[in-house]
Amino acid sequence: MDKRQEKKTEQTKTKKPMGLTTKIFIGLIAGAVFGVILNYLVPAGAVKDDIIVNGILYVVGQGFIRLMQMLVVPLVFCSLVCGSMSIGDTKKLGSVGVKTLLFYLATTALAISVALSVGNLIDPGLGLDMSSIQAASTTVATTEATNFADTLLNIIPTNIFNGLAEGTMLQVIFFALIVGIILAKLGERVETVGNFFTQFNDVMMEMTMMVMKVAPIGVFCLIAKTFAGIGFSAFVPMLKYMFAVLLALAIQCFVVYLGLLKVFTGLNPIIFIKNFFPVMAFAFSTATSNATIPLSIDTLAAKMGVSKKISSFTIPLGATINMDGTAIMQGVAVVFAAQAYGIHLGMVDYLTVIGTATLASIGTAGVPGVGLITLTMVFNSVGLPVEAIALIMGIDRILDMTRTAVNITGDAVCTTIVASINKAVDRDVFNTSRQKKAVEIDR
Repeated sequence: MDKRQEKKTEQTKTKKPMGLTTKIFIGLIAGAVFGVILNYLVPAGAVKDDIIVNGILYVVGQGFIRLMQMLVVPLVFCSLVCGSMSIGDTKKLGSVGVKTLLFYLATTALAISVALSVGNLIDPGLGLDMSSIQAASTTVATTEATNFADTLLNIIPTNIFNGLAEGTMLQVIFFALIVGIILAKLGERVETVGNFFTQFNDVMMEMTMMVMKVAPIGVFCLIAKTFAGIGFSAFVPMLKYMFAVLLALAIQCFVVYLGLLKVFTGLNPIIFIKNFFPVMAFAFSTATSNATIPLSIDTLAAKMGVSKKISSFTIPLGATINMDGTAIMQGVAVVFAAQAYGIHLGMVDYLTVIGTATLASIGTAGVPGVGLITLTMVFNSVGLPVEAIALIMGIDRILDMTRTAVNITGDAVCTTIVASINKAVDRDVFNTSRQKKAVEIDR
């Protein structure tokens, strides 16, 4: 009996607790089922409409949305300051740093452009009428009166405290970048200030994780309220949204990245993908860019012949500022939300989304789920209701895993291109690695 009890105890210890992703997914399914039951089986009345739908579900769901909105400004500001502090170190590598930074920003702008194009091609939000259940207090900002020149000028804040208080994110981003670059330039003279932002960024990340722990409850209430109003009509648009994001990610990875690799280096893209696939699989399973940094550097050196002098700089920098997969999700989500709520977005709105998502990628931490937090910032930049995030949050994990794999592939492609331009790639290692037996990259 003692041995059996010991075995049971050991089995209990080895069982992993249910992950947050699983809980959110369960919350999504349970909320959808509960909402459909309310829609089709529960008759209208004070109990259903006032107490359940517009009472408990509304208060808890909106409370969760407000928690997410609470995080946006301080999280993005601190992350951007820390990210631009690391960008300021590019002077140590001279032209390598400039080329890397320009490549990352250019591919992110391409990524969001691809996402908006795919989104408008597939129309994931059509057929889903969310306007009838939009919160009465929500007002949609219009940009018709603001021309493109004024949009650019509005990036520069006249009063940064107003920008922070009102959540004018392009102004927050602009100011944070300048602060971070100056902190990097002054170095030890402002070490205390730099440490403050680094530590406060850790505080905001911990707060984000705390808020995400209540995400399953928030998602349940938001989804239940949504389905209580629209029934089954939300399923097809959600599947179309997933397909649109995955298609845009595939185009970015296999057309944009590998096309750039071939053009700038002449290396075989197929060999590159075969050699780098174990790292992509690891990134997919963990959904965190930061965890793949050492594995990426080792793989690029062992299988691609890329000098570690280059990769040890470009890979960590990419984990900080190169979030093309996240930008793609945000682009498709913008189209999805705009169509679902019947909001027309003009060319200025799309340019604003491209600019905001590109700059926001610098402040998106390389950990699971944070892209959804910065998505509220992108929505706010063009006046879209953040309630739409509830529809995609429950299915975001599989997309998060996929876009993380795309993110780190972009980092590796950039590193290989920059190293090739600087004659820091051993092409013999790259071309012969596929003929060798499996190379141990787990050290």
